[in-house]
Amino acid sequence: MLRVAVLVSGGGTNLQAILDAIDKGSIRNARVTAVISNNPGAYALERAKKHNIPAVCISPKNYEDRAAFHQALLGAVEESKADLVVLAGCLVVIPPCMIQKYRGRIINIHPSLIPSFCGTGYYGLKVHQEALKRGVKVTGATVHVVDEGTDTGPIILQKAVEVEKDDTPESLQRRVMEQAEWVILPKAIDMIANGECEV
Repeated sequence: MLRVAVLVSGGGTNLQAILDAIDKGSIRNARVTAVISNNPGAYALERAKKHNIPAVCISPKNYEDRAAFHQALLGAVEESKADLVVLAGCLVVIPPCMIQKYRGRIINIHPSLIPSFCGTGYYGLKVHQEALKRGVKVTGATVHVVDEGTDTGPIILQKAVEVEKDDTPESLQRRVMEQAEWVILPKAIDMIANGECEV
């Protein structure tokens, strides 16, 4: 059974997609052992509690410096005994100490077709604003392995989503979540849990 720690910063819609997929059996041989957020107000923590999953907030505001925060974050992941760390809307830069400890075992969902609209500063609505500004006809989402760069690790899965002519950043963000993120993130976890994908 693959033990999964999910790191989140906000509402936890990707977390919910994972939990729903486990409940209906489309993620096999995996369970979420911890939900960790850097934001005490993250609704994702409530979603975890409703599923009786240990939920903890490790906020950088509670530590004297970034190094202490990074050690606390790593400690929380280690405590969960996770085999796989999933960044599901996590706005924290993962520290090198965690990447080294969990090399090849951290994955992220990004709301574009990497290498487009990714890298430092590309998260949330900004990704979709830039896609619309550029005039792309197709966008989507990518699940990739996390390495020391920003959105630079090996790609596991991608799914395309058409841009509609009256799209706003908000409507595009919603469609990318519904049609791509909530589909490929659970699928990637299932593939990893069942030896169908090497990370």
